Amino acid sequence: MTKPYRIDNLQYANWSEKIFRQMREGGVDAVHVTIAYHENFRETVLNMEQWNRWFEQFPDLIFQGLTGADVRLARKTGRTAIFFGYQNPSPIEDDIGLVEIHHRLGARFMQLSYNNQSLLATGCYEAEDPGITRMGREVIAEMNRVGLVVDMSHSADRSTFEAMEISSRPIAITHANPHSWHPALRNKSDDLMKALAQSGGMMGFSVYPHHLKDKSDCTLESFCQMIADTANVMGIDHIGIGTDLCQDQPDSIVEWMRTGRWTKQMDYGEGSASDAGFPPMPNWFNDNRDFDNIEHGLRAVGLTDTDVGKVMGENWLRFYDENFEAAS
Repeated sequence: MTKPYRIDNLQYANWSEKIFRQMREGGVDAVHVTIAYHENFRETVLNMEQWNRWFEQFPDLIFQGLTGADVRLARKTGRTAIFFGYQNPSPIEDDIGLVEIHHRLGARFMQLSYNNQSLLATGCYEAEDPGITRMGREVIAEMNRVGLVVDMSHSADRSTFEAMEISSRPIAITHANPHSWHPALRNKSDDLMKALAQSGGMMGFSVYPHHLKDKSDCTLESFCQMIADTANVMGIDHIGIGTDLCQDQPDSIVEWMRTGRWTKQMDYGEGSASDAGFPPMPNWFNDNRDFDNIEHGLRAVGLTDTDVGKVMGENWLRFYDENFEAAS
């Protein structure tokens, strides 16, 4: 049996040769990496420069991915394709012309908001959600044109439903879980997940403990049963993995993620001061070498080999093929 593709559609690790080698040990063919949270255009370009140095230093381990064909090349050559994405629209600042520039630089996903209200959409921590803004409608159309995927992982419900309606191409929720399984503000309702599937979109399941039932004590069986149950809601062709792995990051990075430059106070999001740092990972997933555990866990809850292959990466690969290039 051919080993299924393995695509992790969201990580924000403290990148190093160790992690790149773990990707190879784990047989990970592609990773969508966050290269901007609150960075402006120039700061995002600096992060790209750092990635270019890693591509130059470790060409036998990683290379920049731009299309689905690069995932197949990664498998053929025993490497991991790295796809760039943003968890905030801050890299385009207030300039719609930068959407195409970022796509040409390699960005393939961009969230329209990160927890807070942005110029484009509302984040999931806001008390009110007025939906997609005037600029947001224009930016979605431009993202559709060039092949930059709309990501609504941290967005509020109305904004997400409207993004699906406005976008002429499928959108993604790259890293989240069902709200019915664990009621984190970031997790998504069944109605939203059904609409996402009906619109052709994709959802990646997260192993970040704040998104998990029982958090760090979440069991592999619980996680995999959640995936199987969501397949009954969305269909097996619209789900994948987006771990939100933040491996080796210092706790100070959590402050950057949540607080950025918008407040002088520490933002604890859904939690309290006790949630200030990174929580321990569940014991069945610590790094990229642990994808075997998820694959075996999916089989243990009754998924067929074909369906396991879809969840582990083949669904994301199809999505990449269809959505990373300019609209015809």
